[in-house]
Amino acid sequence: MADKTGFTVTFWGVRGSLATAGPGTVRYGGNTSCVEIRCDGELIIFDAGTGLRTLGLALDGNGPVDADLFFSHTHLDHVVGLPFFAPLFQPENNVRMWAGHLQPEHDLQEVICSMMRAPLFPVPPDMFGAEPHYNDFLCGETLTPKPGVTIKTAPLNHPDRATAYRVEFEGKSVCYVTDTEHDPSGLDENILGLIRGADLFIYDSTYTDEEYPSYKGWGHSTWQEGVRLSDAAGVKTLVLFHHDPSHDDVFMDGVAAAAEQMRPGTIVAREGLSLDP
Repeated sequence: MADKTGFTVTFWGVRGSLATAGPGTVRYGGNTSCVEIRCDGELIIFDAGTGLRTLGLALDGNGPVDADLFFSHTHLDHVVGLPFFAPLFQPENNVRMWAGHLQPEHDLQEVICSMMRAPLFPVPPDMFGAEPHYNDFLCGETLTPKPGVTIKTAPLNHPDRATAYRVEFEGKSVCYVTDTEHDPSGLDENILGLIRGADLFIYDSTYTDEEYPSYKGWGHSTWQEGVRLSDAAGVKTLVLFHHDPSHDDVFMDGVAAAAEQMRPGTIVAREGLSLDP
């Protein structure tokens, strides 16, 4: 687990769309999106994919959990780990959940309850002993969930909407930008404005530029677009994220090599990886 001091980022799930277990995804990982950020011990989590279960197991036995969980959006691959996050069932813990993409049509508590309801799931949110707090905000707002921690938000181009985040702490910044589809005719100004000068930029790299035309309209981007955005915004380090289920370890090795050639220092996210911005 990440060091509890300083500013650290740990990846618990890096896969997109569908968890992919098996020998072909051992090195990069098969769990869906979940990223832990520590700001001098303060716990901030982005997305509740299947990787959230593993994070919960790592937190077990380390004292009460106080966490803020931010959703990029609430498609199944980003929320399916929530019912298996052990700290939610322990009354001594405090968990606050946040979403910026649902209003005015929905709210976060309604969406979570809809997912965890018969006949889809046998255990309702009423069983959460931690009695989590559900917070809806409007995308574009700036949030301060912890003292000294600022989180800026921006809208993303994704079916049913999604939110990008920029975490600022002690002069450093980490941007979490996943589940967004780019426009080949130009860079996304919402993303550029959010990531400008960022130390670490985690980006939806589901496809390659060669694959993208076959998936236009599916709501995802390419690792090459991540490079273009990083160069235009003066990002320090790009992290490729949300790997397609069909991209096994060998394929991802090829992406890593090509990305290193195109933008040296680019990192391909894998489960268990911890980074300091």
